[in-house]
Amino acid sequence: MRKITAIAWKDILIQFSSRSALLFFIILPVVFTFIVGSSFGGAGAQSGVPLLVVNQDTSALANDLISALRETGTVEVRLLAADPAADAFANEEAPALLTIPADFGTSLQRGQPVTLALRKAPDNINAEAADQAVIAAVGAISRPLMVAQSVTTTAAELLPFASPADEQAYFAESLVLARATLGQGPARIERTRAPDAAETIAFDINAQASIGQLITWVFIPLLGTSGLLVLERTQGTLRRLVVSPTRPGTFLLGTIGGQMLTAAVQMTLLILFGVYVMNVDWGQSVPGLALMLGSFALAAVALGIMMGTFTRTTSQASNASIATGMAMALLGGAWMPLEFFPHSAQTVAQILPTTWAMQGLTELVMRGGGVVDVLPFAGGLVGFAVLFFAIGVWRFRYE
Repeated sequence: MRKITAIAWKDILIQFSSRSALLFFIILPVVFTFIVGSSFGGAGAQSGVPLLVVNQDTSALANDLISALRETGTVEVRLLAADPAADAFANEEAPALLTIPADFGTSLQRGQPVTLALRKAPDNINAEAADQAVIAAVGAISRPLMVAQSVTTTAAELLPFASPADEQAYFAESLVLARATLGQGPARIERTRAPDAAETIAFDINAQASIGQLITWVFIPLLGTSGLLVLERTQGTLRRLVVSPTRPGTFLLGTIGGQMLTAAVQMTLLILFGVYVMNVDWGQSVPGLALMLGSFALAAVALGIMMGTFTRTTSQASNASIATGMAMALLGGAWMPLEFFPHSAQTVAQILPTTWAMQGLTELVMRGGGVVDVLPFAGGLVGFAVLFFAIGVWRFRYE
């Protein structure tokens, strides 16, 4: 045990021998957590995502679209004229600008395609949310229209209308019935909830930022374990282990212990920052949180050890750690929810430990889960750790 403690302390001293280590340890995580959370308005800052709307049509269908947008509960519709709306969008007062063309209602009633112009701020999660709200609203008003048009066309084929006015009246009546029917939904479906089920918690961008940035900036230093192994190998320390009574397992346990200790301190600081600065509730299950953070750190340091057996120089190990950490964090949903990625990317992301960590911590923080709820995610991370450790030990070399 004394040897393990000495090796762990030695690695900690080496890791923080450079002031730049503090950059990744606390400065960048805090800065990015604050920027990501505040740049999107934060939780509860507004009733919905601001959506600028320019309505160039005066038809009832255009008004129906605006009402449907408001009913989504996702966006806060701000009706403006074209020029003021363009200025507001340019000044970043809202992440999205929707323009309803003048022929919107007429074209829909004729069954013709209509193009809605939606301008979105680049790389903005709220802009994507507004996009989804527009799609949902368009679907809500277009489905009854499609039904009414189909019914009217079928009726005209069976018995031609006496006049265009009669056909229009039939279409209007069919539209009212279609809206009423589709609005009711199928009676056979009932929404139920278990008596002891946890209450659904709304999405919180501050929580997303706090969880995601913790995963990103804890993951990268733990991958930096590869640099420690390369340094020991290039300086001949590992070679001297051959003639010493220290076993490879003792050395690896010391290395792992030191990295896990620094990761625990870093995660604690970032959680406290999230709680007291970002007003994030990190859940009610301390055991569940400890289980997820411990399994995540174990998987990350195991990956770092495995990477250390593939890299030859410290600069190579450092560059690989940063690149791999950033890529896995992004693809794992740490920078934006996985729901914003294509379905194929969401499927591929399941092979990444960051995905499992993000989903498990989200279950705790945003859905109020407990130990039982996160066991599958923690188990997956432990599985990653076993795999990475096995490869690292297999490839472990003294020189």
